[in-house]
Amino acid sequence: MTKIPMIICLWLLLFPGTLQAEAGLDEILEGIRKNYGDLLGFTVSYKREVITKTMAMLGEEVKGDLATGNMFFKPPGFLRLEQETPKQESVFYNEETLWWYIPYQKRAYKYSAQEFGKELRLLNDIFRGLIRVDDRFHVSLRNPNDLGEYQIELVPQPVWQNIDRVILTLTHENTIRIVSIKYQLGATTIFTLNTMIEKDDFENNFFNFTVPEGVLVVEEKGVNILQ
Repeated sequence: MTKIPMIICLWLLLFPGTLQAEAGLDEILEGIRKNYGDLLGFTVSYKREVITKTMAMLGEEVKGDLATGNMFFKPPGFLRLEQETPKQESVFYNEETLWWYIPYQKRAYKYSAQEFGKELRLLNDIFRGLIRVDDRFHVSLRNPNDLGEYQIELVPQPVWQNIDRVILTLTHENTIRIVSIKYQLGATTIFTLNTMIEKDDFENNFFNFTVPEGVLVVEEKGVNILQ
């Protein structure tokens, strides 16, 4: 029987799993579809960081604008974000309308989801298991990050006006941990997600926004609420 060289034995002991074959792109995409494609809904807490082009040029020592909250999703197209810090804000999204409610300003901004909801529509498609991803994006597998986690790059095809690319960071169980949205002008919005909790018993109208009394409704155009 052929003996394994001592250097390889030491490598296996010190770095287990490094010589195993890495998962390919098709295998990872299939894993994402299995994890998310059949879900009836879920909730997940998040940290959102916005890094401007200037911040990125200054390096890692500069921290971007931070916010935390909870995200709720129900297929085929319902998404709700409840920001808790630094101030309470809410976002309600469906395939027709997007609402951004800012209680401390007593204002609610209303958008056409088709015109100004690309980022949230993208999140919606990601949480459905990257449906139709090959129809709208050039998909590639990047090198793993420092933790050895998979990274998938999605480049819009044809080119989008605002978004340059999206990078998904996944655990080895094909669970989405980070969604990085990179914009044409150099800014980046990063969602870091915690453990997903399956949920299929949302209350009626949970994803619908009702304007509270005394709140001014503003129909806005062209404002990116994720930056």
